Amino acid sequence: MTVVSSVKEALSAAVPALEAAGCESARLDAELLMADALNVDRSVLVAHPGMAVSPASARVIGERVRRRVAREPVAYILGRKGFRHIDLLVDSRVLIPRPETELLVEIALELPAGASVHDVGTGSGAVALALLHERPDLRVSASDASPSAIEVARANAARLGLVLELEILSGLPQRSFDLVLANLPYVADHELPALVREISRYEPRQALLGGADGLDPIRDLVAQAALGARLALEHSPHQAAAVRALLAAPVTRRDLSGRERVTVGSAR
Repeated sequence: MTVVSSVKEALSAAVPALEAAGCESARLDAELLMADALNVDRSVLVAHPGMAVSPASARVIGERVRRRVAREPVAYILGRKGFRHIDLLVDSRVLIPRPETELLVEIALELPAGASVHDVGTGSGAVALALLHERPDLRVSASDASPSAIEVARANAARLGLVLELEILSGLPQRSFDLVLANLPYVADHELPALVREISRYEPRQALLGGADGLDPIRDLVAQAALGARLALEHSPHQAAAVRALLAAPVTRRDLSGRERVTVGSAR
């Protein structure tokens, strides 16, 4: 097969294009897209810049770079995203799992053996599946109001070989749990235009927007919960005080960046 370029040449073309489009991590993005197209680890590109790129691979890389120039997220282009110790299928039907959401998993890991956990607004299934992967002794279930999101979560569970009870549902199932986890929409409607284009253009709005102050879904969930039910609620740092006010004996945990990210407390 005729060689049209090397890794070095391909990167030299892709990185400036991504930089001009405003991508903050242009070189990393280009390397991730290219490594996947060539079916090699990203470290191979760094170690072997002279590696040949075939015409077929060059076409794939070019198309992916064009999508990234339009600010489509790398995770959607590749169709997957790592979360804790698992790799998840993702597309525009679900939010891209984020590192700060791992805090929900860490909180649930503190539960005793055999505890029951329900993940509300599971999306790709990231939180529930990561928890099942690390603590198979827990009884984990999950739900989402979006049928499309549940499809993605089911596909991820099957791919990972994990048995996860999933249901299409807005709010809480009519049974009790030792802990309810929730990463619900919490972006205020007026904040959408200020978000980076990767989010505002591509991620599902129904999974992002939470009303005038962003807290409508969280308020609804707390109102549905039985008296004394334990909840762990992800939110933006500036919403922490308002979320604490909704719960009894609230404690807010900080993410790895030191920002108030998840509040744990009881329904009252």
